[in-house]
Amino acid sequence: MISGFKDFIMRGNIVDLAIAVVTGAAFAALVTAFSNAFINPLIKLVTGGGAVGGKFTINGVDFDYGLFITALITFLLTMAVIYSVVVVPYNKFRERMAKPVEAAPAGPTNEEKLLMEIRDALRAR
Repeated sequence: MISGFKDFIMRGNIVDLAIAVVTGAAFAALVTAFSNAFINPLIKLVTGGGAVGGKFTINGVDFDYGLFITALITFLLTMAVIYSVVVVPYNKFRERMAKPVEAAPAGPTNEEKLLMEIRDALRAR
């Protein structure tokens, strides 16, 4: 039972998944730190300081739209980096590793057609 579990854990897809989860968590922390260090101050500068991006109040309820703007920018940055660092190289790798598709055989050339006519004429005699 233990050897079966070891084989299950050591399969490539389980190990790859574990690496992806750890890498994703580290990358999320990096993007969050970038957003807090650079994006939030830029939003504060653009909107006049105060809370990140500002907020408005309706009937005593605060709506902090700056947090949404920061989260949106963080999401877009994350997706752009994942696309450029993971998806594009993976697609190029798949294209290289894919078996080349054999082209459909072309029709007979003029020489082949002429040779077939000669063959058919010789058979007819």
